[in-house]
Amino acid sequence: MDETVLPGNYQRIMEVVRWADTPVTVKQVCGEPGMSTEPARAEALRSKLNRLAERGWLRKPADGKFTTTLRARFCRGMRPWP
Repeated sequence: MDETVLPGNYQRIMEVVRWADTPVTVKQVCGEPGMSTEPARAEALRSKLNRLAERGWLRKPADGKFTTTLRARFCRGMRPWP
């Protein structure tokens, strides 16, 4: 399934995580242009990131950071390894 099935705000979150060089924290995603850094907005963003991880769009390792899944990277046409 392609990311285009996701609502626009979820697509923006996926874009931010996808272009990061390393797994990202909620605070790092909030710091991106167009994202709010207000505490209430950060908690809403945390909820969305967790929801994306629960549904298989993102991975959330034990360190609590978020990254794209191998499947998602492959579906976008990116090589899954260097």
